[in-house]
Amino acid sequence: PTLPQVCERALLLPCSPALLPRIAAAIADPDSSAEDIARIIMVDAALATSTLRLANSSYFSGGAPAATVADAVVRLGQRELFRLAALGLVSRWETVAGARGEPGDFCRHALCTAFAAEILAEATEAVDPQTAYTAGLVCDLGALAITHACAAFFPVLRAHCASGRATWAEAERAVLGYTRAEVGAHLLRVWRFPEELVAAAAFCDRPAQAPAAAAALVAHVHAGKYVATSFGPGVPAEGFLFELDATVLAANGFTPELLEESMTLVHERAGALLKDRLTHGALAS
Repeated sequence: PTLPQVCERALLLPCSPALLPRIAAAIADPDSSAEDIARIIMVDAALATSTLRLANSSYFSGGAPAATVADAVVRLGQRELFRLAALGLVSRWETVAGARGEPGDFCRHALCTAFAAEILAEATEAVDPQTAYTAGLVCDLGALAITHACAAFFPVLRAHCASGRATWAEAERAVLGYTRAEVGAHLLRVWRFPEELVAAAAFCDRPAQAPAAAAALVAHVHAGKYVATSFGPGVPAEGFLFELDATVLAANGFTPELLEESMTLVHERAGALLKDRLTHGALAS
């Protein structure tokens, strides 16, 4: 299938992450109320249900139960709410797209990439940590679309990598004529994600080519992908065929010490959120 055909098939799948930029924008808007954010969440019944369930869990509950989504928004706080919504939307799209490997693997790796990008952003203060988190979480969504539409070509892709010592992206280009990065960027643009997040998806595997306006964010996502791949959970076999741009990392201050320290923090944050699901089990809500 052509790139437009792959994207068309992906856009027909239910449970897309299209609500994510609307939720992020509402949370970032100082004039948004809990009711404004709740109205967006309630567009997705499953997300509204999981929001209420988490707000009334033993970890967050205190006093009277949260009776409405707006009450849940207040109780959870913006950061936890956004993480819940982002992970819930992406994990359910993974399920309907039919990702290969164990259920939840795509989201495990995406979540570790998101936490790594966020942690690095907190350390450098060069980009907004929530933006880095979001970019890390969605930068590889094109992989789900390609798996959904092109699974029959994966043996050829693997053979191309083995015979020519190519990266997975190079194999996609040679065999399919396009890469997961291009597919993901197209999907994010259609779903009206901010342009800097589109650029993060398009250039996360080749950060030196990123446009100047998004270069810092792309560098953080690229480094985050390296940390998440080194960390391990959910990484597919082709995920290790990842070409690291050490020059970009050095230019952005990502020292070996910082990267190693971030791995420990990723383990802590991902483990606290996923618990035993960090290594196995579906994540869909």
